[in-house]
Amino acid sequence: MLKVLAGLYAPASGVISVDGMDVPALGYPQYRELFAAIFSDYHLFDRLYGMEGVDNRTVVDFLRYMDLKGKTQWEDGRFMYQGLSTGQRKRLALVVSLLEDKPIYIFDEWAAEQDPTFRRLFYESLLPDLKRQGKTIVAATHDDRYFHIGDRVMKMEYGKLTAMEANGREESA
Repeated sequence: MLKVLAGLYAPASGVISVDGMDVPALGYPQYRELFAAIFSDYHLFDRLYGMEGVDNRTVVDFLRYMDLKGKTQWEDGRFMYQGLSTGQRKRLALVVSLLEDKPIYIFDEWAAEQDPTFRRLFYESLLPDLKRQGKTIVAATHDDRYFHIGDRVMKMEYGKLTAMEANGREESA
């Protein structure tokens, strides 16, 4: 569903629209430019493809924020990293998505491989900060301890979305 939402796959049925305009009329390439996403099957590149004029100081600040300074380096427009844990690799992917500075972020189980400190940082600091910046965030998680962070909580079960209360109960109609 998240990849359909991001415009990577066309929906088998139904319509995705932005401000009342169907995505096919808007154009999928233009629509995809709205998103920065980290899916569960993400891939890291050593360069920031498609991003021009990235401020080196901003990259270093994000690496420090994600506790990656000293574990990876940013040199000559490339990340130099080896031997990062799964959680560290996902934090590096988060750095890259933040550098993209898109209006919509999709995070597919981002915090699943994070220790409690970074899980808390993600949900209680980073997501509210992105919201204050006016960003739209779609964060898929099974971690009900952080449902209260979301403005809307949806449950997907057997391909059907159901609105939930922040406490995890289904909303009554």
